[in-house]
Amino acid sequence: MSSRAHRGENLSAEQVSVVIADDQRLFAEALEAILSSERRIVVVGRAFDGRSALELSRVHHPDVVLMDIAMPVMDGIDATKAIRDELPGTRVIVLTGSASTQDISRARAAGAAGYVTKDQIAGDLVRAILDTAA
Repeated sequence: MSSRAHRGENLSAEQVSVVIADDQRLFAEALEAILSSERRIVVVGRAFDGRSALELSRVHHPDVVLMDIAMPVMDGIDATKAIRDELPGTRVIVLTGSASTQDISRARAAGAAGYVTKDQIAGDLVRAILDTAA
């Protein structure tokens, strides 16, 4: 688990705070690099399992959590439900390697605001975060 700044610290009203939750460390680091190029997005933490994503969300109260579905300890679906139950102001966007209708339905039922497939990351993710946080 890695954290940066608390939601209330050093963020302007126009900025969107984000927690990245993905068990593939290299992917999470690359995702953070992509998001860091957008001045309106501030990554406040990275988690490598669902339980850590929940813990970081409790601490930072991010605007958006980017949540992988398949993770150890607690999967992304259970973590999404817990975050939405505890932090209704935090939106969750599910990251998935496939656009399986079953996974998407489960994510939506858990409270996810939307989903982005991992192969769409570069083009669609920044827009999805900004739209979801609005």
